[in-house]
Amino acid sequence: MNSRDRLADLSGATVTVTGGFGLVGSRIVHQLRAVGAKPLAVGRLDAYGSSVYSSVFEISPRDPDVIAGDITDAALMDDLVSRSDYVIHAAALADVAECTRNPAAALKANINGTQTVLDAAARHTGTLKRLVFVSSASVYGTGAGSEDAAARFRETDPLTPGSIYANTKLWGEHQTALALGGTGGSYAIVRYFSVYGEPQVVKENSHSWVVAWFAMRAALGLPLHLNGGGWQVRDFVHVDDIAEATLLAAVTESADRSTLNVGTGRATSIRQVADLVRGHYPDARVMATPRPQGDPLGACADTTRMRQVLGWTPQVDIEDGVSRYVEWLKRTPEAIPAWLRAEARAVA
Repeated sequence: MNSRDRLADLSGATVTVTGGFGLVGSRIVHQLRAVGAKPLAVGRLDAYGSSVYSSVFEISPRDPDVIAGDITDAALMDDLVSRSDYVIHAAALADVAECTRNPAAALKANINGTQTVLDAAARHTGTLKRLVFVSSASVYGTGAGSEDAAARFRETDPLTPGSIYANTKLWGEHQTALALGGTGGSYAIVRYFSVYGEPQVVKENSHSWVVAWFAMRAALGLPLHLNGGGWQVRDFVHVDDIAEATLLAAVTESADRSTLNVGTGRATSIRQVADLVRGHYPDARVMATPRPQGDPLGACADTTRMRQVLGWTPQVDIEDGVSRYVEWLKRTPEAIPAWLRAEARAVA
């Protein structure tokens, strides 16, 4: 059975998606709607300006399948999980820089929130078919190498998280196995590599989401910052591919109790991304800047287990993905935040 046929099995299923107002969560919700599933998207509305959710992410608390709420609300999560066939736990404070600046917020969202979701799932293992915990390649550590010889992370490699965010994700992996493994529940863990793609929107004071950063800055005539010279590498995975892989981890029988990388297996340097963006904005300038604390040197995924278990590979390469993002940004200029436009005006 191919991946499309397996996703079609979700038709009619109820799926709670935490982090439903985020980039990944909203894409998962849209894919669930497309296959006839019944998503219950829950999330907070404080990550972006309110206009982003409805006009850019095309998801709104006015939608009948969307709930504005906090995953630390035990009664809410118990109600949603009790009605669900599957749970995709994607909610997190996922900004590495923000987690470093505000560890208490990271602990509340990524530890307390995850425990609340897991408690609900453990109470309903009799009806819940599977929970998918969204983790991160940051659990492997900082990585090493260059664009010519990058590190390649396997799921069995030692885990040496180098940031508060990565620590919370590793804890979530272990806690998922403890909470559900001991109660007979089914779970899968997916470790995302570098997510990008339309409709990603940058956050102020963040150094994540480099494709969106470079494209938006280039569109405004601002220089592209090459932190640490831009020699870090990333395994860029388009958000549409991320969403599909996550849903496949929910419905693929052999993914039960598995930990899976979700990546392309290809290392791309930050400098290469800058060059791809400058192909669309030839006048864009680059500027060397210091490498922020916690910014990993990077690596790419070993995708062997992902391909074997899910029978799937990503469909969007970085060249096409950057082109798609730039084309989307040109059609959707309102996605550029007001604070970034103000920065451009200030230096004009």
